[in-house]
Amino acid sequence: MRELPELLIPASSLEVLKIAVIFGADAVYIGGEAFSLRAKAKNFSMEDIEEGIRFAHERNAKVYITANILAHNQDVMDAVDYFKELKKLQPDALIISDPGLFLVAKEVCPEIDIHISTQANNVNYMTFRFWHQLGAARVVTGRELSLKEIEEIRAQIPEEMEIETFVHGAMCISYSGRCLLSNYFTGRDANQGACTHPCRWKYAVVEEKRPGEYLPVYENERGTFLFNSKDLCMIEHLPDLIHAKIDSLKIEGRMKTALYVATVARTYRKALDDYKKSPQLYLDQMPWYLDQISNCTYRQFTTGFFYGKPSEEAQIYDNNTYIKEYTYLGIVGDVREDGTFSLQQRNKFSVGETIEIMKPDGRDLETMVEGIWSEEGEPQESAPHAKQRLWVKLSVCPEPMDILRRQEKI
Repeated sequence: MRELPELLIPASSLEVLKIAVIFGADAVYIGGEAFSLRAKAKNFSMEDIEEGIRFAHERNAKVYITANILAHNQDVMDAVDYFKELKKLQPDALIISDPGLFLVAKEVCPEIDIHISTQANNVNYMTFRFWHQLGAARVVTGRELSLKEIEEIRAQIPEEMEIETFVHGAMCISYSGRCLLSNYFTGRDANQGACTHPCRWKYAVVEEKRPGEYLPVYENERGTFLFNSKDLCMIEHLPDLIHAKIDSLKIEGRMKTALYVATVARTYRKALDDYKKSPQLYLDQMPWYLDQISNCTYRQFTTGFFYGKPSEEAQIYDNNTYIKEYTYLGIVGDVREDGTFSLQQRNKFSVGETIEIMKPDGRDLETMVEGIWSEEGEPQESAPHAKQRLWVKLSVCPEPMDILRRQEKI
């Protein structure tokens, strides 16, 4: 058993993978351009996967590749070719839910560990034993399990088998994420990686013989979002997760920005490290963790199923929007001797504006934008064009891979 659980962070791109590692991830999970349940994410080319694995391994972090679709016949031979390519790159594990793809992976690349995705509905210890006997190294628990149930599973499975559990991020209304609504409404299959997130849509009830006449089932004048859940957050309950002997704490969010990933990774990293130093230090620092975790985009928080069946308070009926307290401006690139640095702009900011430098060690440094120049060296008063490459100078000199953000007035 690990002294502390692994902190497992999502990444939507090579840039975000690097941020996740720099800001505290022990491991990162990513999707390739096929067989991943996040078809709308940017996902990774084989070249990006290779670079991501190299970057992570140089910093003692691991990379897991998701291949967790529910495969159809036409997917099987493509999976053989895909796993042959991954075999050359040697990721630390493949995340799989489909038994057929499991067999393909075991045959093509038996030396790579296999982790069983939450999509496989892993909610009892016999399921864990089943996958262990087939050769799986780790199983991801269904999100419907309580901590008590996870503790029972731990007691009933081999010691070397690892348990991974989601502890932060968006919750799915469907059992273990196996959703049919998207396919039914739009023809885009969530189990093939093309979910349209119908759980976030606004719904009403209509009587069959009164088309267009909506029945008043909403909570207030905004309408009702029947399937819309709060986001999971267990930052206040790390001792319980550690006591349950969970091996890997998984953060949801392969569609999220670098700012979100950095914020969540840094906060959970510091909380785990503080707890290792002293449980009292962890408790004393709780206000900082809660303040930081609220700085990134979130819906409102719940502890999900960990302490029993969630109450109605775990749902959000009146809206489907996130609260946004900070705007992501970009990641610091190369820094010159004069303090100017390269930046690919992500949101508008201007000369004279006060922004923040977010550092991996937990510091947030307030600074003023002193100058902005185009890539060709032409001065600019602002940076209004998305993804424009710039040179920037601040009143405080940042370091490569620091994140720039601006606090918004709520």
